[in-house]
Order: sequence, then structure tokens, then C-alpha cells
Amino acid sequence: MSVKKLAFLSIAVFLFGFGCTVGPKYQRPSAPVPAKWEVTEPWRESAPKDGVAKGEWWAVFQNDELSALEKQALDANQTIKVAAARLEQARAAAALQIATQFPTLSTAPSAQRQRLSGNRPTSSNFPATGPVSQTNITLPFVAGYEVDLFGGRRRSIEAAQASYQATAADLENVRLVITSEIAGDYFILRQLDSELSILDRTVENLQKGLQLVDSRHTGGLASGLDVAEEETLLNTTRTQAILLRQQRKQFEDAIAVLVGKPAPDFQLAPKELNAEPPALDAGLPSDLLERRPDIAEAERQMALANAQIGIARAAYFPSLNLFANGGWQAADIAKLLNVQSTFWAVGANAAEAIFTGGSRRAQTQFAKAGYDASVASYRDTVLNAFREVQDDVTGLTVLDQAYRSQDKAVDSARRTLDIATSRYVGGLVNYLDVVNSQQALLNNEQELAVIRGQRLVTSVLLVKALGGGWDASSLSAVQVKAKIRDVVAP
Repeated sequence: MSVKKLAFLSIAVFLFGFGCTVGPKYQRPSAPVPAKWEVTEPWRESAPKDGVAKGEWWAVFQNDELSALEKQALDANQTIKVAAARLEQARAAAALQIATQFPTLSTAPSAQRQRLSGNRPTSSNFPATGPVSQTNITLPFVAGYEVDLFGGRRRSIEAAQASYQATAADLENVRLVITSEIAGDYFILRQLDSELSILDRTVENLQKGLQLVDSRHTGGLASGLDVAEEETLLNTTRTQAILLRQQRKQFEDAIAVLVGKPAPDFQLAPKELNAEPPALDAGLPSDLLERRPDIAEAERQMALANAQIGIARAAYFPSLNLFANGGWQAADIAKLLNVQSTFWAVGANAAEAIFTGGSRRAQTQFAKAGYDASVASYRDTVLNAFREVQDDVTGLTVLDQAYRSQDKAVDSARRTLDIATSRYVGGLVNYLDVVNSQQALLNNEQELAVIRGQRLVTSVLLVKALGGGWDASSLSAVQVKAKIRDVVAP
């Protein structure tokens, strides 16, 4: 082979295999990141992810019943199954794009027996000699390959891989949302159990109080007004308990759906809430960009949109297709595989759109606008992430202070009721003071139960806002790579 031919072949191989890639190179845009959180004791910044368990983040609450519900949800929740199926679709879409890197080979064997008419049109050079019967057996093969000269295919693969990774991040976000929703609903359910327990104890105490007032009324030591006031408070408390049980059932049914069970068949035995929020470290704001799956999904969407610009720009350049076909053709199947029965052809064709009415320019502008939108969406996601963490950190601080203050209020309300009851029995005050003290104690005990529940729910929200122990570095393994078995698969 001559030197010129070798040089030409080398250039061709370089162009075909290592063509340029048009379009902007992707770089993650910046987002506004605060230097630190606004925190007060007992919350603090720390090393990334120290306080959040990897994977099963709910283990920090040390609640076996909650852990069992979370595992049921991961196995049976239908929303998670939908997200998992979409991930498989994204993987298949990426594999579809990767398959375009390889040549195609097809075949269409045919066998035909035909009879030509004896009165068929003929020319003077080839006169008809009567009807003719003939056989035509063909075993053809066709190979084709589009050369990726300007990187349109590479950009398509890049876009498909980014979409695959974005879908993987979305699945993780769905899991985080579902598991945090279960934890939040569970703690609210237990908060309602605590409130119901308070109401039931209050009803029991009010019934005893009513017996006391009624007996004093019978003895002429109390008025009918005292009896009526105690009966009113008793019935009002019963009504609250009835309505609260309906609310509890709604949360129980919500948990049933989340764990994939029919609501009528699902029950959780009542249990008072006595847990305390776990110690959680917020980490540094900059770490949040790698710890939240929704941020990672938004970032991958930017990479996808950037690749779309390259795909649009590649349409400006010509395409080059290589083809080859060949096979065997014979009238007798016994001679089909003879050397003389072979046929073949090789070639190449190039195509370039000369006039498109501005469609390529419009498509490029469309892709650029899509990228700009994805950047704005990414930054908005980041800003909302910072807001959620800050809100939850502040909320825990406030609720911790409120819990300590409310606990003192409950103690004061109990002492007030004891004093009012003693003074009433001694004839120093009327029963209205006792009723007011009973109502105040009930209200304060319920408020304490609500704050206890809110502290745990806010802890769940903080773990969710911190990403649930997830890390975006895991997305690097979410890629479809060409394998021999896939390349030769039909």
C-alpha cells in the first residue's frame, strides 16, 4: 500500500472515530451559597452528614415500629414502584443511544418462483419465445454505519446518560419523600394518641368531679349552675375526643396507603408519644449541594439541556453514512452458496441540508432557552433547599424553648387545679374557679403534647431537608456502558 493511501486511511479513521464535538462543554453553573447557617444552641454546624444515618435515616429515632413501616413502604409503596419503573425506562433509553455507536447488520432472505407471460412486452433484440418460469433465491446482508463526524451522536449519548442519572436522583428523592412522609404521619398519629389519652383521663376526672358537685348539690351545698358547668365541660371534652379519633383514623389510613396496604385492613394500636428528637447536625451549607437528591436531579437536568444544544448545533453540519451490502443469489438452491452466486456493493453518501427555512436556528435557540430554564430551576431548587434547612433548624430551636416553657405551664396548671379544688371543698370559692382550672389544665396538657409531636415532625423534616444521608457521588455509578453481549444482542 502506498504512503498516500496510508495517509488517507489514517485521516479517514481519525475523522470517523475521533470527530469533533460541537456545542458548549458542560460546566455546572454556580448557585448562591450562604457561608453558614443561622443557628443557636443546642443545634450546630458540623462535618458533613455526621448526624444522619446512611440509607435507613429513620434509625436515628430508635423506633422499631417506625423502622418496620419504613421497610414495608420501600417494598410495597406504589409511588416508589412507579419511579423505579421510570428509572428502568431511562436506562433502556440510554442503552438505545449507546447502540447507535455500532454498525447495523440486517438480512432479508427471499425465495421466489415466477412465470413470465408468453405475450409479455419484448424488444426486437430479445423476442419472446413463449412463457418462461424461473426461480430467484436471494440471501442478502446489508451493513450500515453513520459516522459521528461532529459529535451529534456523542451529545445524544451524553444527554441520555444525564437523563438516566437525573431519573436515578428522582427515585432517591421519591424514596426520601415517602419515607419522611411515613415518619411525619407516624409521629402525628402518636401525638394524637397522647392527646386522646389526655382527653380520656380528663373525662374520667370530670366524671368524678361531676359526682362530687352533684352530691353537694343534693345536700344543698352547691348550685345547679355548678352542676351545669361541670356537665358542659365534660361533654365538650368527650366531643373533642370523638373528633380527634376521626382525625387519628385519617392519619392511620394515610400510613396504610404509604406502606401499600388497604386502609380497612390496617391498624396501629394506640401508643402515647414519649420520644425525644435525636441530635442532628446541619453540616455546612455548601455540603447541601451534594446531599439532596432533588438538587442532584436539577443539576443533571442542566447537563441534559446543555447536551441538547450540541445536538441542535450538529444539525448544521453534514452527515456521512457508510454502507455495504452483499450476499448470494441463484436460481438453484444447490448453487446458492457458490462463489459465482455472490454479489456485493460498498459505498458512502453524504447529506447536508442547504435550506431549512430557519428550523435549525430555531431548534438551537429552543435548546439554549431550555438550558437557561434548567439553570434557573437548579438555582431555585438550591435556594429552597437552604430555606427548608434554615426553617427546620430555627423551628427546632423555637420548639425546644417552647417545650420547656410549656412543661412549666402544665405544672403550674396542675397546682392551680389542686388549689382551686381545695378552696372549693372548703367553701372559699365557687365551682367556676374549679371548672376554669380544669379547662386550663386540659388546654396546657394538649398544647404540650402538640409541641412534643411537632418537635419530632420537624426533626423528620430536617433530616429530609438534609437529604436523608444520601450523597450525589453515588450517581457516578449510574451509567450505561457498552458490553459485548449487548452489542451482538438482537
